[in-house]
Amino acid sequence: MKPRLKKTVVMVGMMGAGKSAVGKELAAVLGVPFLDSDAEIERAANATIAEIFARDGEAFFRDKEAQVIARLLDGEPCVLSVGGGAFLRAETRRRVSAFGVSVWLKADLDTLWARVRRKDTRPLLKTANPYRTLAELMAAREPAYAEADLIVATTADYAIETTAEKVVEALALRPDVLSVPELPGKP
Repeated sequence: MKPRLKKTVVMVGMMGAGKSAVGKELAAVLGVPFLDSDAEIERAANATIAEIFARDGEAFFRDKEAQVIARLLDGEPCVLSVGGGAFLRAETRRRVSAFGVSVWLKADLDTLWARVRRKDTRPLLKTANPYRTLAELMAAREPAYAEADLIVATTADYAIETTAEKVVEALALRPDVLSVPELPGKP
């Protein structure tokens, strides 16, 4: 028997932390759907995140992102990956804790940089010094991420499956989120 998810697991953290990759693996392990708030926003807007940022600005994007996350939290339990800035909004943090559980995938700066430096899909890193920008974003965002319900460390040498296992272990400590079936013969 698989563990049963009772609440949506919301993967939070910096770009490059592995929210989508680990989230997909976690969803497969738990036998629930995987959703990505950025993909949901792009589908609704019929535009990429970069296009929305360029056309409407970050404030507009963050408002739409909060609306999409609220809608997704109202659905059946799933694993939901959210953009790196989504958890900065206090209202979103409160809603996630009330209707789901947040998991901060915590990675160090060098791990994040190794994962994002060759991608051109990160609008916030289109600066003269993207490494410094990433470091500044990380420093600014970590206090909000630290408010996550659960924190799971991830490193460059962890396989996606290893990180997903660590998330399951953390979730198993929360019977309000994940019910783990008793093994036969165990009290």
